Amino acid sequence: MKIARRILLASAALLPLAAAAQAPAWPDKPVKLVVPFTPGGPTDTVARLLSRQLEAIWKQPVVFDYKPGAGTVVGTQAVARSPADGYTLGMAISALTINPSLQKLPYDTVKDIVGVSLVAQAHFGLFANPSAPFNTVPELIAYAKKNPNALSFATPGAGTGTHLAGEMLAHMAGITMVHVPYKGSAPAQADVVGGRVPLLFDILYSSMPFVQDKRLKVIALSSPKRAASNPEIPLIADTVPGFSAMSSIGVIAPAGLPAPLLQKISADIAQAVRSPEMGARMAALGLEPVGSTSEQYNTQIRQEIDRWTQVVKTANIKLD
Repeated sequence: MKIARRILLASAALLPLAAAAQAPAWPDKPVKLVVPFTPGGPTDTVARLLSRQLEAIWKQPVVFDYKPGAGTVVGTQAVARSPADGYTLGMAISALTINPSLQKLPYDTVKDIVGVSLVAQAHFGLFANPSAPFNTVPELIAYAKKNPNALSFATPGAGTGTHLAGEMLAHMAGITMVHVPYKGSAPAQADVVGGRVPLLFDILYSSMPFVQDKRLKVIALSSPKRAASNPEIPLIADTVPGFSAMSSIGVIAPAGLPAPLLQKISADIAQAVRSPEMGARMAALGLEPVGSTSEQYNTQIRQEIDRWTQVVKTANIKLD
């Protein structure tokens, strides 16, 4: 009896190993990457850089599924409703954490989606027309307090991270600034260069060429630390303690992805992001590579949702 019992116990212990041996290795077919924009643009560029590295690691194609619309909601919904098997991933930007405070979503950002890895971050810059009577954040705040309602700021759109960064500055500095939304960076830049709007909140790398041509001047960055590409630019946080806003690009997946697979995909993305080729290309785009763990990215997602919810509530921001 004892011998039979030992044989049964040994057999039972081997069952998980046998099942693992029979299970196909992941991935054994192409992996779909949902991009919540039309082809082109920084998110698509990062997705393509990432896919090339991951194809080398996974030995499988990474195929793109472009689903633009509703401020990335369409693409994010497609990810949330996909099987949690690792074969559908999605690109996400800061809108992932801003949208919950601005509109009713067809998914729960925290419950239906899991962050896989924060791929990169980009700095927001506060720019001004060269004729503006201030060059620093303290001078800007002093001017705004002396001239109530005299300042307006342009952004690439309502509800964007740049919009919320401007509203957060107004609230934290105790000043009034009127938001002027545009449909993209180009028209916003044009009106600030032309002097029709004095201030611009925009992605740093997008507007720095205008600074180099002396058609704009940069006042400060909204990020918590200086940019590696432009360490000479001061921070809003130097004057307004605790001020922090950055653009992010990450990879998400449907909630319920098995933990070992989630950890593997996250580690593979981190390996890809830290490759010399991808690091150099992202630096050229003005992006700072990250390659975080899933736990780190999910912590940031929850913190950013709380932060932007408070900003939206305080500024009473509503989308038309």
